Amino acid sequence: MIPDEIQDIEVRLFLEALHQRHGYDFRHYARASMRRRLSAFARSLGYSTLSGLIPRVLHEDEFLQQVLTSLSVPVTSMFRDPEVFLALRRKVLPVLESYPRIAIWQAGCATGEEAYSLAILLKEEGLLAKSQIFATDINDFALAKAEEGIYSAEMVSQACSSGYSAAGGAGSLEDHLHVAYGFVKFNEDLRSRIVFAHHNLVADGIFCEVHMVVCRNVLIYFDRVLQKQVLSQFSDALVRGGFLCLGTRESLNPSDSADIFRPVDEINRIFRKAEARR
Repeated sequence: MIPDEIQDIEVRLFLEALHQRHGYDFRHYARASMRRRLSAFARSLGYSTLSGLIPRVLHEDEFLQQVLTSLSVPVTSMFRDPEVFLALRRKVLPVLESYPRIAIWQAGCATGEEAYSLAILLKEEGLLAKSQIFATDINDFALAKAEEGIYSAEMVSQACSSGYSAAGGAGSLEDHLHVAYGFVKFNEDLRSRIVFAHHNLVADGIFCEVHMVVCRNVLIYFDRVLQKQVLSQFSDALVRGGFLCLGTRESLNPSDSADIFRPVDEINRIFRKAEARR
């Protein structure tokens, strides 16, 4: 066998061990991405091959968190891709305003910056008091940081402030947080409208009916089978006429979703669930 074939076997065995031992199923994540992430993870721990980590997955419970952190997608920032938030502000929130209560599911929230960005958007449009954001992730370590709501002062860096302004921010990012001793903490009115919870998109079902699902830059790590499964889950969670916001590098396969979602803003990957047929 050539080295790549051996490495593929190692990846399959590792992911199978993780699934059988701990119940976390990454077997339908895009294989090339998994191979890169796991190879880098093994090297960071001083292993020349992935095979050496399989016994640790099977026998060391405390090793699980390290594995999940390496496999999850923690890259996030305030108002990342601000043009998307501007589109939500202009094209989606005016529709959601008509509902007496607004429920939003932010799937794959990582350390929470995007959830707080959504809360700021809702507050500035006068919708926060009647809104609830359910922010979920598979990584408990990231969720703990998100729920705490405390970040380094880089949160109010020029880049983040520029993103806020480009997203149509009505004031200053500093209006929504406290700065002290090199750290920032989001205001309580924002934090009180977000529920952070553990949820596995692969294995867990929907937990409530929502008016918008935001899942950005997660589906690109799934294979086609898992993408279709997760999109079906989002459709089941959304009310008729509800909105779906994906990452700017993600798209819907027409054969899987043509009868379910209609484009609202194709550039910013915002879609709307079809209304009930008459």
